[in-house]
Amino acid sequence: MEKLIITVAPTGSVPGKRDTPHVPLTPDEVVADCQECVAAGASICHLHARDESGAASTRYDLFEAMVAGLTAHTPAIVQISTGGRAGSGLEERAERLGLRPEMASLTTGSVNFPEGVYLNPRDLVEALAERMLQLGIKPEMEIFDASMVQGAIDLVARGLAVPPLHCNFVLGLRGALPASAKNLLHLVELLPAGSTWTVSGIGRAQLPMAAQAILMGGHVRVGLEDNLYYAKGVLARNVELVRRVVRLAGELGRPVATPEEAREILGLPARAG
Repeated sequence: MEKLIITVAPTGSVPGKRDTPHVPLTPDEVVADCQECVAAGASICHLHARDESGAASTRYDLFEAMVAGLTAHTPAIVQISTGGRAGSGLEERAERLGLRPEMASLTTGSVNFPEGVYLNPRDLVEALAERMLQLGIKPEMEIFDASMVQGAIDLVARGLAVPPLHCNFVLGLRGALPASAKNLLHLVELLPAGSTWTVSGIGRAQLPMAAQAILMGGHVRVGLEDNLYYAKGVLARNVELVRRVVRLAGELGRPVATPEEAREILGLPARAG
């Protein structure tokens, strides 16, 4: 079984200091938080930007500061979000790809988020995929329901993505697939041979979905973007969520991948220097 890749999603677009004092918002906070998480066992840092008010932002300079800080101070794989909560237009979501991160998220369909529709029409998805292909960025296909797996496969068929696929199954969000072992197994069975996958359990689903992924040979995403609590009524810190998965993987006999081992598993070039 492959070593376990742990992704940390420290910030997201929604949680604020009113929700938890532990969520990092500024680029310096995000970089410092990710440094702790990488030292604890995370290999991938999934990035969203926030402006000075704490609102989700598409600003290039904010992403640039995070990418520069992580590249300078950690060996982690940097994965930029192209999500549309901060801005839904193509250029708003694609400009930061000019930073040439190793990976970027790509949601292959629309989702009914609790606060509204997360629109990802086919022409937008294809344009983002083409931009990533041109820049040599590996997409992480964000999968909220089964039809989105086919959307990712279609991108490969159209020459807009290079196999093998890497998918992140987001389970437990209201408006999308519930978090269950049955649903996770179904999604994994839809993937083409040779694909890799990660699971992001939302809220209380984070821990059971992480355990399921460890046992099934998949990979795990944790972080305050998806879950604010370590236990009922106990607010989490990102590094605590990473450490818990490391401990669980150790108990289950699944070694944790270093960033360089994660690059090899995902088919990414070795980092220069």
